[in-house]
Amino acid sequence: MSDEPIGVPDLSARPFDLTAERTMAASPQALYSAWTERFGDWFAAPDSVLMRAAVNAPFFFQAEGDGARHPHYGRFLRLEPARLVELTWVTGAGGTEGAETVVTVELAPAEEGTHLTLNHRGFAGEAARDRHSQAWPMVLEQLDERTRGW
Repeated sequence: MSDEPIGVPDLSARPFDLTAERTMAASPQALYSAWTERFGDWFAAPDSVLMRAAVNAPFFFQAEGDGARHPHYGRFLRLEPARLVELTWVTGAGGTEGAETVVTVELAPAEEGTHLTLNHRGFAGEAARDRHSQAWPMVLEQLDERTRGW
């Protein structure tokens, strides 16, 4: 597959976005692996992940919550080992409401591990953005806990 993403979403009509940041204990390399190879170890239901880290490669996984599984779909747009992961992110009701959003995860070495900055762009409305604004800090806390010692 090409290193240039195809069909990059046009987010101009969907202006709602968010940023979440956290200093993580794990190294940039370990966190890059978490986002590209080990999604089932910290976020997704382990038996549900279909993912290959390559630009333009589609992925699927299910997250568990409220006694149900929630499907997530997307594709990788940019990959820079130990530095950056950018992917599209699509969920249904209670998530992105079917909008193809873009998640960019930037990893920078920090004195005590890694400073992670997550930008999630392209929400069609404030409600979807606000739900994710509340969820991402908890997700990053879980990532930090589960990747300690990787």
